[in-house]
Amino acid sequence: MPRIPYKNLTQSDEMAEKLEMSTAEIGLSVRTTNCLEEKGIFTVHDLLNCTRSDLLSISNFGEKTLEEVYRSLEKIGFFRTLQQSGQSSVEASLRL
Repeated sequence: MPRIPYKNLTQSDEMAEKLEMSTAEIGLSVRTTNCLEEKGIFTVHDLLNCTRSDLLSISNFGEKTLEEVYRSLEKIGFFRTLQQSGQSSVEASLRL
């Protein structure tokens, strides 16, 4: 019987999988997911490309909702970094 090789996930494969996750999969409330989807934010990748002000400009999306998003991103390995002037996205790094 031939052996089926086990595919080891590389860091880039793991990163790609996390970036492709839907916002509904990362533990956000239904309300928060609906707010994001109304603005066309469906994946973690979409979310990470938004600025803080982009997110806060969404109707019914305030500081508490923003913190919920940050906490959910942290649970899957994305962490906030210090923002410096000129940086446009919700800065994050992946700790594997």
